[in-house]
Amino acid sequence: MITTPDYTIGWGTLALINAGIAQGKNRSGFNWFLISIFLGPIATLILVAFGDKKKRSV
Repeated sequence: MITTPDYTIGWGTLALINAGIAQGKNRSGFNWFLISIFLGPIATLILVAFGDKKKRSV
């Protein structure tokens, strides 16, 4: 049986959560998923601290 450290599973879950938060703020979920793989909780802080992407008025 392959053993995976618990933090690896948590880090991956956090990346998925960050992707969902990013999509809710009109940002690329995939890009933020990749950023979250490397930055983890720091990426969450960045997503939460900064507001929604400004919507263009047509």
